[in-house]
Amino acid sequence: MHTIGIIAEYNPFHSGHRHHIQAVRQAFGADCAVVCAMSGNWVQGGRPAVLDKWTRARLALLGGVDLVLELPTVWAVSSAETFARGAVTILERSGVVDVLSFGSEYGDVEKLRRLAASLNTPEYEESLCRFVGEGMPFAAARQAAADSLLGEELSLLLSQPNNNLGVEYLRTLDSLNSRIRPMTVRREGAPHDSLLEGADRPQHLSATQLRVYLEHGDWPALEPYLPKGGLEILKEGWNGVPSLQRMERGILAKLRTITAEDWAKLPDSGAGEGLPPRLERAGKQCRSLEEFVALAKPKHWTQARMRRLLVWAYLGLTQTDRPGQPAYLRVLGFNTRGQEVLRQMKERSSLTILTKPAHARQLPEKGKQLFELEARCTDLYDLCLETVPGPGREWTTGPVRM
Repeated sequence: MHTIGIIAEYNPFHSGHRHHIQAVRQAFGADCAVVCAMSGNWVQGGRPAVLDKWTRARLALLGGVDLVLELPTVWAVSSAETFARGAVTILERSGVVDVLSFGSEYGDVEKLRRLAASLNTPEYEESLCRFVGEGMPFAAARQAAADSLLGEELSLLLSQPNNNLGVEYLRTLDSLNSRIRPMTVRREGAPHDSLLEGADRPQHLSATQLRVYLEHGDWPALEPYLPKGGLEILKEGWNGVPSLQRMERGILAKLRTITAEDWAKLPDSGAGEGLPPRLERAGKQCRSLEEFVALAKPKHWTQARMRRLLVWAYLGLTQTDRPGQPAYLRVLGFNTRGQEVLRQMKERSSLTILTKPAHARQLPEKGKQLFELEARCTDLYDLCLETVPGPGREWTTGPVRM
């Protein structure tokens, strides 16, 4: 039996994700197992997830995933390269995944592999540094560097977000010398991060559009894109749209006390560009989170990079809090087939598998510290909800079983 790995945020799980899983099972047989490395309560765009990780895991299981493992916040809220490194390493260290499947706009894994191999060369790094040094935004510099090595046809693939992330997965597989075989499923329906225009609805909407429906409480519009029975689960776990705005004054208080030296300790803070003093000034001058971004953001930075930096500051995390690789495998949910995969993982994985929060207390020191940081991230996520749950959910909530 094949075990297929998928990396996702499922923010929230929708029909496009179900289509991906169905395509995997068509390719490898209905009895293959699907293991997902899923972001926890904070997602890559620098935002709190629209539903907590246990509700999202439940929806994923309902949609066809067999086992959900957590991608900790220190990798989940990161650049594409770091996000990919954390997630692929989790699947690799599970010891059971033999295929990594990801969605892409292009749908041809071989050309994406050629692109990934090129990006793992010293020539690419040299070109990238040159273009960044000329003041190009990182994404544009990356594409220009790839263009100089491979030509426009392949480099243009990096302009599309799912292709881009897929290339990073492939680069990580190469760097780990992994035995996991990659495959890609062509993305169908609405483009990534898109909103509807006009009355026509594609077969699959973007997660961004579904989050808009959630924000407006438009349950009828949402329901056709959820797994069967998903609306009931979603409503059961619904606690309003999580928002950093609910914590704005507390975050502003923190921004006014963070020094340039503190900013330099955060990942991707532009320390090499001399940006921490600018971040410190913006923090001391701003009266809202929007004003902070407007004052602090260099032209060549993306909004997502600024939001990630803001989230790291809010969560009180630093670069040193992210170890070289995950220290454990945290189980968020499983079904009967997933339970069998877990049995295999216990025999093959070199990492401790956490099926109960209490198991974290027996981890080596670095693993224990990482879990305690995740507990902090969950407590601070909960402050962004409409109704604040009691603290300590990380230590009292076990995996979802279906």
